[in-house]
Amino acid sequence: MEEELPPPQSDLPSPNPASSIDATLQKKHQAMLDRLSNRHQSRQKTATTSTTIDSTASFLSTFTESKRSIESQLNNSPNTPDPTLLKSHLANISSSISSLEKLVAESSYFLPSYELRSSLKCIENLKQSLENLNSQLLPKKKFSFKNKSTSKPNPGNSNTNPIPPNPSHIPQSIRDSPGIRNKENQILSKNFKNFKEIGEFTLSDLDSCEVRLIGCINALFVNRLRNCRVYTGPVIGSILLEEVENCVFVLASHQIRIHNAKSCDFYLRVRSRPIIEDCGGVRFAPYCLRYVGIEEDLTKAGLEEEKENWGNVDDFKWLRAVKSPNWSVLEESERIGCLEIEDSGSTEAEMEIEGV
Repeated sequence: MEEELPPPQSDLPSPNPASSIDATLQKKHQAMLDRLSNRHQSRQKTATTSTTIDSTASFLSTFTESKRSIESQLNNSPNTPDPTLLKSHLANISSSISSLEKLVAESSYFLPSYELRSSLKCIENLKQSLENLNSQLLPKKKFSFKNKSTSKPNPGNSNTNPIPPNPSHIPQSIRDSPGIRNKENQILSKNFKNFKEIGEFTLSDLDSCEVRLIGCINALFVNRLRNCRVYTGPVIGSILLEEVENCVFVLASHQIRIHNAKSCDFYLRVRSRPIIEDCGGVRFAPYCLRYVGIEEDLTKAGLEEEKENWGNVDDFKWLRAVKSPNWSVLEESERIGCLEIEDSGSTEAEMEIEGV
């Protein structure tokens, strides 16, 4: 009689009903956690969108009220021949426009692009209206050359003073403000720390120059520069650059607008997004300037904190969803690094600065 063998034993453990139930519960629990997480993220996104909408609505209300106030000042100028009163009235309007421009700069990080463009355009119109009113109330005398010599010029001598180019396309504020103009192959320095207050300052028609501005000013205009290096302390208001080529700029400001720039590098600290128009080959990097007292100046201008906006550039002429090809971030290997400047004193070029 043959002996029966026991059935073969399996190496696999027998199914455990309790273990299967635990795995199922874990899956359900994880699914519930995922749903809660998605719901929380959705609520956060909705709250953020709601906050942005509320902030935009508040901005538009404040902006509209300020705009109406400025327009009222423009339309109700004092009927007096006293130039002192007229200048005071115009200065008040200019101050109101500057405050409105600062509001736009501080709010630009949450404003939709359309609202930002519309606000900037409105400010440009207000500035133009102020410029027209200034020309109407305080007309300037016609420009004429004065000959300091008492002798009559030789009619046969053709080497008379050249007539400057027609500046009619340049805004009045740029033409009249203190600044440095028409220089070539010079190092130009200015220390504003000894001045009580500097309003608008202009750099215009410079070629192959290095400009060093130490201290705070309220606004800076840069117009027609080629092959220049410009290093400036903080600007309390805004900076406007037009027609610059093959230059390096180290700038700090609440708002920076760049028009018609070609092959330029910008090292920026800015409270709002830098704005470019009709530009090509422009590159951006963080602000890197150092001089004695710069930290106090940055605090005075409200720029002590780096907002990382230097690389968040708006190209107003590029409306596609993809990034504009007109600007790029400057590679770290190509950056100039920390730049220290000193007050070189009153150089000959500095003494020729107009209006200061």
